[in-house]
Amino acid sequence: MKASRSPSVVTLVVATIFLLAPAASPQVKPGDLITPSNSAQVVNLVSPGNYQLVRQGMIMKIVPTSQLEWPPPYKAATEQYSPQVVLTPGGNLLNYKAGLPFPLVDANDPQAAIKIMWNFEFRPLNTDDLDEPGIEAVSLRSNQSEPVEVMSFGHFGFYKSIGRTEVEPTPIDKDIYHNGIAYRFGAFPILEPAEMRGAGIVREGSVLPGVEDNAWEYSGQSRRLRRLPATELSDSFGVPAMSSAGSEYGAGGATTYASTLDPDSAFGFGAKPTDYDYRLMGERSMLASVNGTSPATACAQDGGRTVCPENWQMRSLYVIEATAKHRPSLGGSTIVPRRVLYIDSEGWFITAADLYGPDGQLWKTIANFHAYSDRATPNARVAVWPYKRMFETAQVDEDLTTGFSTILYSPPHDGGNEGWYINTGAVDRTFFTPMRLEQGY
Repeated sequence: MKASRSPSVVTLVVATIFLLAPAASPQVKPGDLITPSNSAQVVNLVSPGNYQLVRQGMIMKIVPTSQLEWPPPYKAATEQYSPQVVLTPGGNLLNYKAGLPFPLVDANDPQAAIKIMWNFEFRPLNTDDLDEPGIEAVSLRSNQSEPVEVMSFGHFGFYKSIGRTEVEPTPIDKDIYHNGIAYRFGAFPILEPAEMRGAGIVREGSVLPGVEDNAWEYSGQSRRLRRLPATELSDSFGVPAMSSAGSEYGAGGATTYASTLDPDSAFGFGAKPTDYDYRLMGERSMLASVNGTSPATACAQDGGRTVCPENWQMRSLYVIEATAKHRPSLGGSTIVPRRVLYIDSEGWFITAADLYGPDGQLWKTIANFHAYSDRATPNARVAVWPYKRMFETAQVDEDLTTGFSTILYSPPHDGGNEGWYINTGAVDRTFFTPMRLEQGY
């Protein structure tokens, strides 16, 4: 489904300036407050898409650069297993068990980009399992202050079969040898809005080269389980009404929820790594929000379409261009053929991503916000970790062609639950499955 809208001239100009400009010396210092009036100070320090978020009102508090320590079990696994990891000429991972696959990345290495992406795939944020009960997605239009819709999920998380470092079985769940499933992801059941109660989605990530991920979408209203084609995984999970907040691109999902979120953009990039070709565009000193507050706070200055004010600091980021491979057997290319990803070189998570449409123009931008603590919320009493962890507090996903934005709050911004259960054994391999999706728990 395609409308006649096109990206603003300003957006295209900013993207061009960023890609042509050399890495800039920092023009900000701790204590600075970045607002739309002085946003030019950060034009080369954030992605072109994130810069548009600053221009529309996302306030940034500049703080000193901090150090993010890996969890001790992950550090030990890296030391033990990384020496044996190799890449095939085609970029597939061999002999991986746990920890960071490639602790040392040489920018001159022809395979540097794919090594960085495998490091992101097996980053230290969560290695075994992850569950966030009550995660909340809020969608807003640019011209109104009240949300178009608010969605909350009973569960949102992963179970991983490889790279495990804390919860038995480690480092590999041998179930992977039977079915080739590297991870299971789920977001279900929807608790609100009422008309979508019981719906959700699950995904099985295949470790086998050339084998597409499996995904299913369940409708609580029709009680129907639908298998999703791989090409739809970069389409929005529900689409806005085209007459009022429609996107320029998108195939149109089976759901009716107004959202810009898509499964392939979970945590900044959730697609199958081998479905893309990668190019390292450089390592740059840029701003990112990596040690902020949790729960995150909706930004009053832009009508709640982003998170602010939040702490931002200078970080060393890898800038990776990801181009989708053409897959004729699946009926053509993905809805998002090109992404530019900004990956923190210490925490190995994505801080920002810009998505480009089939016409090559900047379409959507993602801003990811993280915190570093031993718990996701101050009032947590059960979901308390034995050491500080890096974790995501919010993901802003905005369609720059329309100004329609969806924010995933994790934990919910009202702080009503304990937040992330990370590597606690809260979910097992049977949890994020089509059967559980239909059962709704």
